Amino acid sequence: MLYLLSELSGTLTPLNVFRYITFRTGGALFTAGFFVFWFGPWIISLLRLRQGKGQPIREDGPATHLTKRGTPTMGGLMILAGAVVSILLWTNPHNHYVWVTLAVTLGFGAIGFYDDYLKVTKQSHKGFSGRFRLLLEFAIAGAACLMISIYSPPALQNQLAFPVFKDALLNLGWFWVPFAAFVIVGAGNAVNITDGLDGLAIVPVMIACATFGVIAYLVGNVIYASYLQVNYVRDTGELAVVCGAVIGAGLGFLWFNAPPAQIFMGDTGSLALGGLLGSIAVAAKHEIVLAIVGGLFVLEIMSVIIQVLSFKLTGKRVFRMAPIHHHFEQKGWKEPQVVIRFWIIAVILALVGLATLKLR
Repeated sequence: MLYLLSELSGTLTPLNVFRYITFRTGGALFTAGFFVFWFGPWIISLLRLRQGKGQPIREDGPATHLTKRGTPTMGGLMILAGAVVSILLWTNPHNHYVWVTLAVTLGFGAIGFYDDYLKVTKQSHKGFSGRFRLLLEFAIAGAACLMISIYSPPALQNQLAFPVFKDALLNLGWFWVPFAAFVIVGAGNAVNITDGLDGLAIVPVMIACATFGVIAYLVGNVIYASYLQVNYVRDTGELAVVCGAVIGAGLGFLWFNAPPAQIFMGDTGSLALGGLLGSIAVAAKHEIVLAIVGGLFVLEIMSVIIQVLSFKLTGKRVFRMAPIHHHFEQKGWKEPQVVIRFWIIAVILALVGLATLKLR
């Protein structure tokens, strides 16, 4: 909206500042943060009133978690509301990548919301059918990837780019769409698995968003892309504004989610934010880098897969409890120790991911 005002104002007015991606990214961050800070208490009160007993707590989980009974969930609504308002206000409405990313985010958020709703109303950990949920996620992600493929530069269409290696591209042909959809769905579910402790998921999400905001900005700028010898993907720079909005909304949410949490993110937020990260990585042609930057999320979901496969094949468990953050809790780590140490890992992985831009 503000970008359109700058276009209508002509070329020699103070409103020209709204054309700069960096300025609008900062504006999006502060707008989303203010929105969540301002409306957060009201949203928490409303959810607490509507949900009653709040999110059900696992009886077989760490004993310390039983004190969290009654805490409302669906805090992702706070994040999505703040981010969407900010995105609509600060991004260029003519940018296709923004709308595709927004569609994935809201689509995954709706799936997570329905899952949270079933868990709260039934006071059970079982939402709706896992297979049907994955089917819906792949349908949304597949449609998004098809649109991204159409909007991609012809030279990069259906190509998988490799970090570190200059001009290393693998033409996946028609298989690129299901592959990219798998990246988005995998990212959504990996963040969802990670969201198990107060503040554990939102900070790594913000770190990953900051990283991909930088990547999207550089990849979408022909001068920087040429200097760094990375593939130039026109118009992806606008996704930096989207990342700024998510970081701002995340900071606002963290204020209320910090231990002891006043509200949980729930599937509403974790699925949506993971899908957003996946779609940005796909649009910017940095799918493999997402596995590095989001390595913490990969570790979390792989711990669950390994635990399930090991138990089915051998009858033995690799971890004391999965996901892996519960494993460390069972080993005696306090919740804040697990959370902060995982944050440190997320920062290190983000720096490694950013380093791939220069290593060519």
